[in-house]
Amino acid sequence: MHVPPDSILFITLDSCRYDTFEQASAPAMKAVSRLYAAQAPGHFTFASHAAMFVGHTPGVPSLRKRFVNPKYARLFRLAAPGAAGHGPPGFQVAGRDIVDGFARAGYRTLGTGAMAWFNARTPVSRKLTGGFQAFDYAGRLGVAHQVAWVEAQIAEAAGRPVFAFLNVGETHVPYYFEGAPWPRGDNTCKAFQEVDRSAECRERQRMCCEYVDARIAPLLDRFAHATILLCADHGDCWGEDGLWEHGVSHPMTLTVPLLIRYRGTPVEDLPE
Repeated sequence: MHVPPDSILFITLDSCRYDTFEQASAPAMKAVSRLYAAQAPGHFTFASHAAMFVGHTPGVPSLRKRFVNPKYARLFRLAAPGAAGHGPPGFQVAGRDIVDGFARAGYRTLGTGAMAWFNARTPVSRKLTGGFQAFDYAGRLGVAHQVAWVEAQIAEAAGRPVFAFLNVGETHVPYYFEGAPWPRGDNTCKAFQEVDRSAECRERQRMCCEYVDARIAPLLDRFAHATILLCADHGDCWGEDGLWEHGVSHPMTLTVPLLIRYRGTPVEDLPE
C-alpha cells in the first residue's frame, strides 16, 4: 500500500561514493530518477546531515535544475533563513530544522540511523534526532531491521503523511552486510594506512550497495507516488592523494550519488 502522496522518504547511504553507486547493480534505487553526481554539503556524517536537515541537500551547482541544484530551488526550505532561490521550493516548512518543521505541519516524523552520530544517548546526537517524533538508533542491527521499523511506524501513522528518514550503515566502513563473505572487523579503509586495499574497498562497498538495494526496494515502492530523496552524505577516499576514509575535504569525499522523485515524478521530468 502506498503512503499518502504528500509523504517524504529521505535515505542517506552513509559514505557511499558516486562511482560505487554508478557501478552497482541497484535497480530499485536507480529507478527513483536519473542519477546525478552531486556535491555533498559536508565530508563527515554529522556536518552533512546537519546541513541537509536545514535544506542544504547535495547538489549539482552547474545545473539550473529544481532540487538537483538547491541554490536554484530547494527541495526542502525553512521559511525564514537563507535566500529563497530562483524557483519555488518543493516543500516549505517553519521550525528549528526541516524535521521539526514537518512535524509542525502535521506530518508523522520518524527516523532511523546506523551511525553513532544518531545515538540519542549522546548529547550531540540530539541536534540531529531531537526533531523526530520517533527515532530508532539501529547501530549494527542493519538495514533490514531499519526497514521493518519504518514500516511499523508508517502503520502507526494511520494514514497521516509521513516524513521518514533512513541513514544506512552498510556502505560505511568497514563495508559489511549480514552474511558478507568477509569478517566485520576487517576494515579495508583505515586512515593513514600504507597498504593499498583500494580494490577491496571498491568491491565491498559495491556489494554492500547491492545488498541494501534489495532490502529497501519494498520501501521505495511504497513511496513511489510520493517524494523520495536518495543520496549519500559523503564519500570516502581510497588512497587518492595518499588519503583514506572520510573527514577530509577531497573530491572523493564530496562527490556523491543523488536521485530525486518529487510527488511521484522523477526530477528530470519536472517542468521548470
